[in-house]
Amino acid sequence: MERILITGAESYIGDSFARWLGVHCPDCSVFIQDVRTDDWKQLHFSAFDTVLHVAGIVHQKQTDENRSLYFHVNRDLTLEIAEAAKAAGVKQFLFLSTMSVYQKTQGMIGPATPPVGGDAYGQSKLEAEQGLALLRDADFCVAVLRPPMIYGPGCKGNFRSLIRIALGAPLFPIVQNRRSMLYIDHLCAFLKLCIDRRLDGVFFPQNAESVNTTQMARWIASANGKKLHASRLLGLLVRAAMPFSAKLQKAFGSLTYEGTEVFNFEYDTVSNEASVRVSAENRGEGSGR
Repeated sequence: MERILITGAESYIGDSFARWLGVHCPDCSVFIQDVRTDDWKQLHFSAFDTVLHVAGIVHQKQTDENRSLYFHVNRDLTLEIAEAAKAAGVKQFLFLSTMSVYQKTQGMIGPATPPVGGDAYGQSKLEAEQGLALLRDADFCVAVLRPPMIYGPGCKGNFRSLIRIALGAPLFPIVQNRRSMLYIDHLCAFLKLCIDRRLDGVFFPQNAESVNTTQMARWIASANGKKLHASRLLGLLVRAAMPFSAKLQKAFGSLTYEGTEVFNFEYDTVSNEASVRVSAENRGEGSGR
């Protein structure tokens, strides 16, 4: 029986993984620990085989005042927990990093693309990765995941914003872009794969196929019984304005992982259309990572 500790209470990814394991792997023992206070330091890490660390600062507007908080939580807390886990004999540490370590809003990313950190979020995650690399040894596997945008029922972030726009905007631009994305159930299956195989290294889990933003908006509208009114002219205007707007680049630019392995999750996968539809039909409030 695999004994799994998830560090990070009220986390969308952590809670989703715990539920997924309850359905697909009921023999696994799962415990979720809140790490917002120092109570976690009383935890007996020796009772676990694997630690999945999902606690972090994500959906907060970055300011000069809260910059240090990103590093305290995303870097320092991560390394403190990993050191405690290693000292207690935990076999594997799984760390949810981010595609944001590349600080790209457009383009292609491959295994040889160097991460640059960038803003407080990306830089704090990258520095956590670098610290974890120093802890890795034959008895302590470290799997770092750099997923693209994660979505699913009840998620927050960019996908929720896309739902609001697709259902509320009178017109939606027609764009010819491609984006890597990751459905929450596919992420959960990949996490279990990491645990089963004691994977060690940096990984880029994503759906088998990239997706077009306009097509996603059409699926979202259709799932809610609405018709998307798409405009080529608006698409041309968006394309013209994109070089001057990071937000437009993030929403309508092409950003993909290329040349990375597409994993066989060993569980049923869901098509892009089906996963977007079910995610748009179940719009609970959810919580961030």
